[in-house]
Amino acid sequence: MQHHRTHTSSAAVENKATKSRRLVFDNRSPSFQDFLQSQQRSSRPLDPKLTQPDKIPYLQTDSEFLGKGKKFFIEVYGCQMNVNDTEILNAIMTKTGYERTTNIDEANVVFLVTCAIRDNAEVRIWERLKYLRHYKTKINSDNPPIVGVLGCMAERLKTKLLEQDRLVDIVCGPDGYRSIPHLISLAEGDEYSEGIANVMLSADETYADVMPMRLDATNTSGWVSIMRGCNNMCSFCIVPFTRGNERSRPIDSIIDEVRYLSDQGVKEVTVLGQNVNSYRDDSESKYFMHNVGLGSSLSNSGFKTIYKRREGGRRFTELLDKVSLINQEMRIRFTSPHPKDFPTDLLHLITSRPNICNSVHLPIQSGSNTVLERMRRGYTREAYLHLVEEMRKIIPDVWISSDIIAGFCGETEAEHQDTVKLMEQMKYDTAFMFAYSMREKTHAHRRYQDDVLESDKTRRLQEIVTTFHKEATKKNKGLVGSTQLVLIDSDKSRNKNGIETNFSGKTDGGHKVFIQERNKDTRLKKGDYVEVQINHSTSASLTGTFLNSSSIRQFAAKRNYSTGVIRDTVAVRNNYRAFLRAGNSAVKKADKGYVTKLIREGFENSRFLTDPEIETKAKNTLDLLKIAGKRKGIEFDIIHNLCQLKHFRDKDNLR
Repeated sequence: MQHHRTHTSSAAVENKATKSRRLVFDNRSPSFQDFLQSQQRSSRPLDPKLTQPDKIPYLQTDSEFLGKGKKFFIEVYGCQMNVNDTEILNAIMTKTGYERTTNIDEANVVFLVTCAIRDNAEVRIWERLKYLRHYKTKINSDNPPIVGVLGCMAERLKTKLLEQDRLVDIVCGPDGYRSIPHLISLAEGDEYSEGIANVMLSADETYADVMPMRLDATNTSGWVSIMRGCNNMCSFCIVPFTRGNERSRPIDSIIDEVRYLSDQGVKEVTVLGQNVNSYRDDSESKYFMHNVGLGSSLSNSGFKTIYKRREGGRRFTELLDKVSLINQEMRIRFTSPHPKDFPTDLLHLITSRPNICNSVHLPIQSGSNTVLERMRRGYTREAYLHLVEEMRKIIPDVWISSDIIAGFCGETEAEHQDTVKLMEQMKYDTAFMFAYSMREKTHAHRRYQDDVLESDKTRRLQEIVTTFHKEATKKNKGLVGSTQLVLIDSDKSRNKNGIETNFSGKTDGGHKVFIQERNKDTRLKKGDYVEVQINHSTSASLTGTFLNSSSIRQFAAKRNYSTGVIRDTVAVRNNYRAFLRAGNSAVKKADKGYVTKLIREGFENSRFLTDPEIETKAKNTLDLLKIAGKRKGIEFDIIHNLCQLKHFRDKDNLR
């Protein structure tokens, strides 16, 4: 804990009429300047009141009553990670006695969950804070709320937020949300009227033990954060400095959360991370052994990292495998990945599961090799295109989206044209396109000059946007006449292309579809899967006619898509035989760990429970295991794994 005082606040402390202080928790060690200031202060007589211990509310045992029925209001800006963080905050605040309100006039606390990725995002927050100052002093001066800025902007601009015109009472970074109820308690007093901040970056915080509370219980979609932080250190990116290094949640907590969302009726789950497909969990799991080496390689030989990759642990491919088996009628998406972490195992898994969406976000950032090198992306244009070629071969109907930055440091006109040509070649289904804005602390801020004129950035961005819409328009026209499976996520009436629609939703590829009903007796609702014939398209959306209700497996069967859990026949045979080999291998091998692994391979996976001959095959394997147990002394492990089998069969109603 550090009591940071600005020059003005130090003087204020000496003035007995003012006793306010600022309290900041961060990762900054005292600097040499701090040392010199402390030496200067040491010669002055100490105010006895400054030697008294702080009153720290978070040492109280009744923290669940900190809120005492007070209300909080949340505004969310930025990415899906911020949405998920807000749901974590919602759970933490509710547990400590606060109540969420959607009416700012009722709020005792107002939170802005912020983004720092681009300058425009921060400008919006500053404007909103100015309004909130007006709201506190002019509109609601009788009961002014505490204002808190949370998220990436909070960590990046903590000092400025606290000092500039006293716009903010609380500043809290992405790793400090557990402390927010206690920070509010401190802010409510007079001792720290100059503001309170907790912007400490954690090496292990994942909020794995916090079950997020959804902001909208009627939403058909849910988000599950599986890892936090990033190690890539791309030269343009602020994320490693605002969210810290990569750390992954234990697989058990992720599976439990996805099961919970499934039980709540959620029909689509997106697993989240700043670099989601670099997930690596080395925790002890109660249920899952990991397949050594599965999904641990890079996409191809053209990709590299600037950091040393760690070996071992469960990789993203294994996690996605387990998540997709929870409910085969629940779509699974993931974002935001890095192109380097798409091993062939992952691509085969995506194409083998009808409920894993064939929608892949593949950020390229630039089509120029020299710009990619300055960005420290770890790949070339050629390596990226080779990955796309392999992806389209393994997943023939894959839909690819991307991120593009216009006007990065030193970008020439020729380098910009490389990006335009790549977009023409790729024909992205969706693209997120932005002009570059320099971020402090980044590699680019230290090494490069933001030397591309704003007028050139604007022009180049417009060329990129125009190219995307031109190619997307042509590509989406190819969908006219096709039948798409749409998950309805909205029941708002709209008029699209002169057609009145009452429902809309998304395809597997993420396309927005507005649905026209032939009659009003269809009784559609949010959360329904429906087949829609596409009649009209633009670069951004589709419009079509409702045909009939459906499901993921029904639609897959119509499309000659194997509804088996795995389409790759080699993987099918290997997994299928693993179950039957368990007994024989246990007899032959004395390695207890190896035997346990084989048993778990045989019994943990629910796909074998749909086999009509499973009882006979299980009996034969059990007979072999009983013999092996007596011979090798591993009977306890056998019983343990059989109990797991019963547990999962009971829990999933698969008996």
